[in-house]
Amino acid sequence: MTTSTLNTSIDHHLDTQGLICPEPVMMLHKTIRQADGGEVIEILATDPATTRDIPNFCRHLGHDLIYQETLAEQVNVAIDPDEIRVDSDDNKPTSASLYRYVVKKKSA
Repeated sequence: MTTSTLNTSIDHHLDTQGLICPEPVMMLHKTIRQADGGEVIEILATDPATTRDIPNFCRHLGHDLIYQETLAEQVNVAIDPDEIRVDSDDNKPTSASLYRYVVKKKSA
């Protein structure tokens, strides 16, 4: 499915919400490998490390980071039952910022 945003056609959508480092970048790497040169990938993430990791990934591998934004703050995040939590945090809602990235794969 191709959609258009910011005058850019999106060829691939990658939802990494709730995942933590290194999973969002690993999933982006897999998607980039499967994409054709020049195709555009939209990534949604809640891990604040992606604000550093995705731009670094693009810079090191030569892909274009077309757009980066924070869509929302304090978004409720589903808790993975296998995730280790601090006992004092059990009664507090889990929330995170929602980040959006648009990456264009370099042409071969």
